[in-house]
Parts: sequence; structure tokens; C-alpha cells
Amino acid sequence: MATPFVVPGPAGVTVRTRLKGLTGEDEKVLCLVGDHLGSLASRDLKTRCAAGPDHDSKQWGQRKRALTEESSSRWAGSITKATHDQWALARRSQLAHIQNLHAGVRTIVHRLSLPLCEKGDKHAPGGYRSRKEWHAKSRRLRVLEDRLEATRAEWQAGVVHVVRGGKRLLTTRHHLKAAKLTEEEWRRRWQTGRRFLQADGESGKRYGNETIRVAPDGEVSIKLPSPLAHLANAPRGRYVLTARVSFAHRGEQWADRATAHRAVAYGIHEDIARDRWYLTASWTLPPVRTVPLDAARANGLVGVDTNADHLAAWRLDAHGNPVGQPLRFGYDLTGTSQHRDAQIRHALIRLLHWTKSNELAIAVEDLDFTAETTREKHGRKKRFRKLISGMPVARLRARLVCMAAELGIPVIAVDPAYTSRWGAQHWQKPLTTITRKTTRHDAAAVAIGRRALGHPIRRRTAPPRTHQSDGCGHRTVQARPEIPECEGNRPHAPGPRTRSVLPGRGANAVDQNAQHRAGRSAEHESWQQDSLPLSL
Repeated sequence: MATPFVVPGPAGVTVRTRLKGLTGEDEKVLCLVGDHLGSLASRDLKTRCAAGPDHDSKQWGQRKRALTEESSSRWAGSITKATHDQWALARRSQLAHIQNLHAGVRTIVHRLSLPLCEKGDKHAPGGYRSRKEWHAKSRRLRVLEDRLEATRAEWQAGVVHVVRGGKRLLTTRHHLKAAKLTEEEWRRRWQTGRRFLQADGESGKRYGNETIRVAPDGEVSIKLPSPLAHLANAPRGRYVLTARVSFAHRGEQWADRATAHRAVAYGIHEDIARDRWYLTASWTLPPVRTVPLDAARANGLVGVDTNADHLAAWRLDAHGNPVGQPLRFGYDLTGTSQHRDAQIRHALIRLLHWTKSNELAIAVEDLDFTAETTREKHGRKKRFRKLISGMPVARLRARLVCMAAELGIPVIAVDPAYTSRWGAQHWQKPLTTITRKTTRHDAAAVAIGRRALGHPIRRRTAPPRTHQSDGCGHRTVQARPEIPECEGNRPHAPGPRTRSVLPGRGANAVDQNAQHRAGRSAEHESWQQDSLPLSL
């Protein structure tokens, strides 16, 4: 079981605003610059993929010099850096695909080796249900093995497959009718997706970026590549856009960096669906020391269980006891990606505002469903596979960490093992009342919070097997030994415990001398036979 830890804050910031008031000439210049740089980026990506893992700094310099002749040194630096990031991402995705195929092959081989209808256990699935399914899976095993062998060969040779503009948009070209697009509409999206209009920042330069410069008053100017220098409307081969920008979110932070000439990276892209142009600004944040785990636990916390359609939360005190009523923050993940992202933000905003008002920390599961996404892992459980794939784990985790860091709320990540099962087993029934129906997700939130606080999820531990007493330790885990009055005498129950004892005349339950146990003085009363003398 992994130890709980405080999640570090974000390493960077990204904000976006709309370029309002662009003229036709501005859009034409942006398209020409983006198409020209996009062609250079495609050529550079082809060169980088051909070099493979043996690429070194010397080849990097050659690529950059070749791009500088047709653009500028700063544009060439941005293109080569983006190419390296894209190639590295393709390599990581290829390795994840190999692991996914290997997991599928391993699972199918294990299930094929078992008799039909053999039951599985917690750690491994059982045999297949019918001879027909067994035969189909044996054929699928051959397919997966061939794919695994081919992918491993490409990995060793350093061959990657990258599509500038996106593979999904590329395959849409063959299904225009299903996508409800014409060839001209698809062609426009394809050209837009392959444009390159992004520039890295540089500290010490004017306003933190010489290529795409944004002044504190909102003026946007672009350094034109050398073949397009005749389109400049400002000195030194620059083009100034008519639009003026302002950042509604983190605008003061951006203005401070621009005024201090600190590095800010910019990117410009066109949204075809909305027919709008947007400017994105991003910069890095200095590493901030996280709050110690004990300090985050001091006032208690809020346990949060992530589900496919809502966040289940419950407040716990420092001793791990649920306080108040459970909370539910719902979201709808149907529709477009922008709608799903907005739903997640709204749910997190409500959760964080409630947590901030109570000055608490947040405990979440350290979920990661990207390690093994093979469909063979859960067999025929299609609904369960669909449920897992629909959970916004990565996006929700990134959003939560960034938004919580902005509000100064610590986030504690815990091991997700058995939180739902043990929570339902030990907490769902005790927390259910006549007026409150505790769900399985609410109980899981309590389990997550207790694990983050360092308490066991189980409500009570079993007595020692040697003897049913407190000789080997405290029976309950609800109160620690250092808690005042946790070892005090039991309160006297009024009234007789049996018909033969009058009220107030019973022996004290805490007085061990009054109990007939081994080694106590009660055994040496007058009615018990003494041991024989040693002289006999």
C-alpha cells in the first residue's frame, strides 16, 4: 500500500483570450505565416523521425540552420523544440501500446490455459464461458501477438508514426458523410490543424518574447519569416495586428511578467467551428515547497471519491470520524469536449469553495487507468469498461491540482486499493440513518479520507488471539492511547445487570481484582482450595 503524499502544485500557467477586431488583411497574414511555418515543421518532423534514437546535438544544429534560412533563428528554435516534444510523445505512446498489447496477450494466454467455465479469483480471471468464445479468443491471440511483434520491431528500430494535424482528422477524410462534412470543410480544418503559430519566450527580451510580442497595453505584433517580410507594416519586418487583447484570468500576473521582460510563450490558433482566432499565453512557475503532510491533516480534510457522473465528498475530523452530511457535486460528460471540460470545472469550483470556507484539505485517489487499457482485463464487462473509460481521471486530476493551488488548498493523494469495497463494508451501513441514505460512493469518500489521515479504514480491529482482553493493545482504533480519558473507567449503568444483584451493588467492571481471572487476588478467597504445602 502506497503512503499518502501531498501533491505538488502545477509547474506552469496557461491562459487564453480572443483576438477581437481582426481585419481581413490580418487573417490573411496569419494564415500565410501559419501555412509557411507549418510546412517547415512538417519537413523538420520528417527529418527528426528519420534520425531515430541516434539523433544528437550536431544533427539538431543542422536542422535549425536549415530552418533559419527560410524563417528566422527564433522561429527555427520554436519549430525544432516542438518537433522534439512531438517525437518524444510518440515514443511514449508507442511504449504504452506495447505494454497494452503485452497485457492483453498475457491475459488471453492465462484464460485459454484454464478449463471452460473455470471461476477466477481476485487476482486473475477465470476460463472462458463457451467453446465458441475460447476459439474466438485463440484467434485474437494470434492477431495480438503479430501486432506486438511488429510494434516491438518498430520500437527497437526507432520508427514512430506521427500525423501533424491529428490521426482522427486524417481518417475523417474517408468518412465525410458520417462526419457531416464536405470536402472543402474538411480541407479547411486540415490546413488549420497543420499550421504552426507558436513561439517560445525568452527572458531579458522586450516583453518576454521577440517572435510574438504582446505589449502590456494589448498590442500584438509578429516577426514575419524572411520569405514573407514584404507583408510587414512595422519596422524590422514586423506585422502589428489591429486587434487588442486583454486576459481576464490571471491578467495581473501576465502584465507583471510582460512589464518585467520575463519569458512568456504565445500561440495563435483559429477555431473553425466558431470562426474565431485565439491567443494563448503560458509561462512557468517557480517550484513551491508543498505543505507538510501533518500540517495538511491538522484540521481534518474532505475525502473525495471520483465517479463517472459526480464527485462524492464527506468531511472528516482529525480522528477520522465523519462530520455533517455527505456532499455530491454532479457533472454531465455528454456532448463536446468543451462542454465536458466546463462541467468538470463547475463541479470542482463548488467543491473547492466549500473546502476553502471550512479551511480543510482534500484527499483524492491516485488513480491511473492508462497503465493497462486492454479490454481483456475485464473480460465481458462492457459496461464496466465503458464506465472506466468515461471517467475523466487525468483531466480532473490536473484541473483539481491547478485550481486548488490557486486557492491554497492542499491536495493529498492516497492509494486507491480497496477504498470502495472496504468503505461499503465498514462504513455504509453504520452511517445510514432513517433520514440519510448513505451510498457506496459516500462510504468510499470516508475510506479515502481515513487513509489520507493515516487511520485504518476498518472501524474496529479484532481482539488479540491469545486472549480476549486488552493485554496486547487497545481494542478499538477510534481513539489513540494519547487521547485523554480513552482508558478511563466505564460509566456505571443504572439498574441491576441480573435479578440477583441490587442496583449499585455490582462489581466494578474495570476492577480486575473483582474478576475471577488467572493471576488475580480473587482466586485466593476463602472458598478456593489452597495449594499443598511443600513439606508433604
